[in-house]
Amino acid sequence: MYYASYVLTSVINPLIIIALVLLAVAFLTLIERKILGYMQLRKGPNIVGPYGLFQPIADGVKLFIKEPVRPTTSSQLLFLFAPLLALTLALTLWAPMPLPHALTELSLNMLFILAISSLAVYTILGSGWASNSKYALMGALRAVAQTISYEVSLGLILLSTIIFAGAFSLQVFATAQENTWLVFPAWPLAAMWFVSTLAETNRSPFDLAEGESELVSGFNVEYAGGPFALFFLAEYANILFMNALTAALFLGTLHYPTMPALASAKIMIKLVALAVLFLWIRAAFPRFRYDQLMHLIWKAFLPLTLGLLLWHLALPTALASLPPF
Repeated sequence: MYYASYVLTSVINPLIIIALVLLAVAFLTLIERKILGYMQLRKGPNIVGPYGLFQPIADGVKLFIKEPVRPTTSSQLLFLFAPLLALTLALTLWAPMPLPHALTELSLNMLFILAISSLAVYTILGSGWASNSKYALMGALRAVAQTISYEVSLGLILLSTIIFAGAFSLQVFATAQENTWLVFPAWPLAAMWFVSTLAETNRSPFDLAEGESELVSGFNVEYAGGPFALFFLAEYANILFMNALTAALFLGTLHYPTMPALASAKIMIKLVALAVLFLWIRAAFPRFRYDQLMHLIWKAFLPLTLGLLLWHLALPTALASLPPF
């Protein structure tokens, strides 16, 4: 009995989560192409299968059976290890997420999420350096600078929300938002968090890490076939994870211990709504210049998030020091 429970919690449950995340990533690409198509007055994928439903499967098969290109002067081991590490980190982030039950119960799961997400920078830098190409290396440096910059604002906003909730656990966030969603009293933080997640996941209008047309792609310019597909899967898994984290932090993802199906449905509805908002922004806004990208974080978001963090730290102390009425 103990052995069966151990296999279920250690092997089967993680495999189920991985399969569901990869399936969601596949159909997120289809939803993206459909939504962008209708916003641009065209149909999008509608040939492979009914309404194009088999298009993600066809794309995946095409990428993984395509001959992988390995530059002869590249660092072969790191060149193949970087996309594998990127996907592994993207899937590991889902371990402490209550959907509605977490794979790993951590009391400091917000710190775990920050630590794992910051490691994604090494996959970008490693892939650009291992390609032994000046275009890949310059693209990697550009992407690393963008990712590190916006991680600063994400960390400060997380600290402010942790002060609101009073704990580092995502389960406590659900309890703290039983009466009202955090997005209403802390809407400046929510707005900056949402924009920062766009930049952190390299989404338009901040997709300078992978500007295919005018920037010669970027860190993944030497990748093709299966390794490129792994980077692609990691990026979209990160998009879904950031949307799930946004729902947990600001949209009051309620926890129903006796009704896990209802909790899962509420999480999925909010996640899909935020993902559609990501796609809507891609269809509506042109790409930022790089100097505008850095100006936004260092001269707008950083002072604002620092000021709001200090305000949230000082306000309880100031209120406690007031004389009673």
